[in-house]
Amino acid sequence: SDKDKLQIASTLILMFLKATVLSIGSPSQGAAMPITGECFCGSVQYRINGRVKDARSCHCSRCRKAFSSQASAYALVDADDFEWLNGEHMLTNFLTDQTSDSGFGMSFCSTCGSTLCGTYKGKVHGITLGCLNDDPQIEIGYHLYVGSKASWEVIPQDVTAYQEGPTE
Repeated sequence: SDKDKLQIASTLILMFLKATVLSIGSPSQGAAMPITGECFCGSVQYRINGRVKDARSCHCSRCRKAFSSQASAYALVDADDFEWLNGEHMLTNFLTDQTSDSGFGMSFCSTCGSTLCGTYKGKVHGITLGCLNDDPQIEIGYHLYVGSKASWEVIPQDVTAYQEGPTE
């Protein structure tokens, strides 16, 4: 049923977002410098006045749809280091788990549809690396849910990969 599909989708995205609070090895961090980003049409712009850290790529079916790609490319930011420069009123927010009070969500440009960031209880906690204008000086540290990757995707050799999500 549609309700079951929505529950499964919400659960997968929630597991991806919950991975943001887990420490996997020593998380990679970019340089501490102002970094800007924007959506495809340029209506929504932001700046990060700190480090981008713990970059990851999730290959679950829900992230493929949310990011319109074979996987997500996502990194954490401190909410206090993030600021909207332009177009915050243009954002559409989607809570990833409609059936619980988890507080996890994603924000999209209402004009072009770019996925810009992930939120937790209304605050930005991570950004999509594809919307950055500047080099964050970070690499993807690990790949999640490679067990449910698209059949046409090839996971690179010698990367840290989890068949599902990381364990605590």
